[in-house]
Amino acid sequence: MKQYEVFELVLNGQLPEGSEALAQVNAVFTCDGQEKEVKGFYDGNGVYKVRFLPEKCGMYSWRVSGTVAAEGSEECVPGEKHGLVRTEKTHFVYEDGTRYIPFGTTIYALIHQEDALVRETMESLRTAPFNKVRHCVFPKSYDFNQNEPPCYAFEKDAEGNWDVNRPNYRFWERLEKAILELADMGIESDLILFHPYDRWGFASMTAEENEIYLRYAVRRLSALPSVWWSMANEYDICFAKTTEDWARFEEIIKEEDPYGHLLSNHYCMKPYDNSRENITHLSMQNILFYKAPQWIREYKKPLIYDECCYEGDIYLSWGNISAEEMVHRFWCAYCDGAFATHGETYLSEDDVLWWAKGGKLKGKSPEGIAFLREVMESLPGALEPWDEPVWMLYESDADGQENNMAENPFFKLRASLTDAEKDALDLKDSAYCGHYEEKAFIKYYGIQQLARSCMFLPKDHTYRIELIDTREQKKSVLMNGASGTVWFDMPGKEKMAVLAVAED
Repeated sequence: MKQYEVFELVLNGQLPEGSEALAQVNAVFTCDGQEKEVKGFYDGNGVYKVRFLPEKCGMYSWRVSGTVAAEGSEECVPGEKHGLVRTEKTHFVYEDGTRYIPFGTTIYALIHQEDALVRETMESLRTAPFNKVRHCVFPKSYDFNQNEPPCYAFEKDAEGNWDVNRPNYRFWERLEKAILELADMGIESDLILFHPYDRWGFASMTAEENEIYLRYAVRRLSALPSVWWSMANEYDICFAKTTEDWARFEEIIKEEDPYGHLLSNHYCMKPYDNSRENITHLSMQNILFYKAPQWIREYKKPLIYDECCYEGDIYLSWGNISAEEMVHRFWCAYCDGAFATHGETYLSEDDVLWWAKGGKLKGKSPEGIAFLREVMESLPGALEPWDEPVWMLYESDADGQENNMAENPFFKLRASLTDAEKDALDLKDSAYCGHYEEKAFIKYYGIQQLARSCMFLPKDHTYRIELIDTREQKKSVLMNGASGTVWFDMPGKEKMAVLAVAED
C-alpha cells in the first residue's frame, strides 16, 4: 500500500440478492486509532471490490463485512503521488501541499468513442498543456456527436429499458481505464455525472434510478484521486430534474464519498447556488472576466470559467472564436486570480471535433496556453485579484489622498473602486490584475495598446519588472530595482502584460 495510491481488495462471493449496484459491502480501515469507513461494490462474475485511498502512512488494519467478509492488515509507505486536489482559499492545491493550477480542456464524449479514437486522443493530450479534462459518464447526443458508444453504463431488462440495478461492468472498466491513463499524465478528470443532451433515456431517469446510479458511481470511483465531481453540464436545462433533486445529489455524493472530492455544478443560463456548503468551486459559463474579483470575494472559492467559448469555425456562436481570442480569454481569467477551460470545434470531414470526441488538436491556442502555464507556474505563489490603485478626477485634497500623478494634476489616486463603481464605469476592457502577497504583481492589458504605463508597487520592496508579449510568447526585462510608483515605456501593442517579482 502506498500513500495517495488506490489500495484494492478483491473478494469472491455469491451473486448479490437484489440490486447488483447496491450490494452491501462495508469496510473499515484503521490507522493510529483513526477509522475510515468506505463502501465496496460488486464488479460482476462473483467479484466484489473494496477500494481505499490511504492519505497518511502507517500500519492499517482493515475489516470487510456485509455480502462478503474478510480482514487483514497492510502497511502504507510513502509513494510518488500528490493525492487529491483540494481547495485552499480561492485556489487549488494537491493533498501533499503541492500547488495545482488547472489548465483544462473539454472532451465531452471522450470514453464513448471506439478504442482507436480514444488512443489518438490520449496521445494528443500527452503533448498538450492541459492538466484537467471535462468528460461525461453518459453519452452525448448533439451536433457533431451522433455516434453510438461502444457500451453503456447499465444493462437492459427484458422490456428493453435500462436497469440501473445491473451495471455494465465493461463500461465501468472502460471509464476507469481512461481516468487512470489521464491521471498517469497528470490530468484530472472533471467527471460530468448528468447532462441534458440525450436520446437514450439517461436524462429522464426517475429519482430512484438517479440515486442508485449515483451511489454505484461514487462507491466505485471515489478512491481514484484524480476524479472531480461535476454534477452536470448545464444543470438548468436538465428539465427532468428539480432544485430539490440537485440538493439531494449533493447529499448522496457526500454520503458515498469518504474523501471529499471537489464538487461543482455547471450551468447554461442560471448559475447554480455556489454558496452551498458542498460546492467547492465555481464552474462558470460566460466571458465576464472583469467580474472575477467580485465573485471570488463574494464566494471565497476558486472560480473556473469552464466554458468561455471555443476555438473553431462551426456555425454556433460559441464555437468559432480565433486561437488568439481563446488565449486572450485565458490571460484575462488567470491574471484576475481565476482559471479557464479550453475547447476546440473545427469542422472536420470525419465529424471528429475535439470538444465532442477528441482525436487530434488542430488549433493554435494550446501553444499560447502552454506559454501562459509556464508564466503562472513560475510565480512564487497562487494569484489573487489585485485592486491596483486607480486615477480618479481630482476634486479636493480634503480627504488627504495623495496626488502623485505629476503628469496630470487633475487626477489623484484612489486605493480601489467599489463593485458598484466598477459596474457603473464598465471596466470590462481595463487591465486584469493579480498578485501573490507582496512577492509578485501582474497586469494583463488585453485590448489596450499603451505606449506608456505604470505600476503601483509596495515601497518597502524592490522588483524586477518584465514585459510579456503574449502573442509572440516572449519576455523581456523592463527594469530592475523598481519600487513604489514606477513608469515605463510600452510597445503600443495589444495583448501585452507586465510582471513584477520581488527581488528581496
